[in-house]
Amino acid sequence: MDANLYNGLCLAYIGDAIYEIYAREYALSFGLTKVNDLHKKVTCYTSATAQSLVVEKLLKEDILTEEELGIFKRGRNSHVHTKRKHVDLTNYLNATGLEALIGYLYLKKDETRLKELISISFENN
Repeated sequence: MDANLYNGLCLAYIGDAIYEIYAREYALSFGLTKVNDLHKKVTCYTSATAQSLVVEKLLKEDILTEEELGIFKRGRNSHVHTKRKHVDLTNYLNATGLEALIGYLYLKKDETRLKELISISFENN
C-alpha cells in the first residue's frame, strides 16, 4: 500500500485504530485486570485532549521530520464534518493530525518510527 495515496482522514481512520491498540497493550502492562480500569487508563492516552498535548510536545521539541510534519498537517487540516461534543475544535484537529501521522507510518510499514512516536506519546501522560 502506498501511504501517500490516502487523504488525511483516511490516514487518521487507520491511525486511530492503531493508536488504540498500542494504548490498550500499554494499559495491560500496568497489570490492570478490570475492563473498567483498563478503559479509564486507555482514555488517558486516546482522548483528543491527551493527543493534542502529545502534538504540542512533538512540535515544541521539534521531534517530527519535515515529511511527518506535512502528514500531520494533512490530517489536521482535513475538512472534518463531525467532532466530539465536549472537545475543543483545536484539540480535535490536532488529534486527527496525530492519528493521520500514526496511520501513515503504519501503512508505510515504518514500525521503528511508529513505535518511537507512540512511546513519546505515552511518556506524556
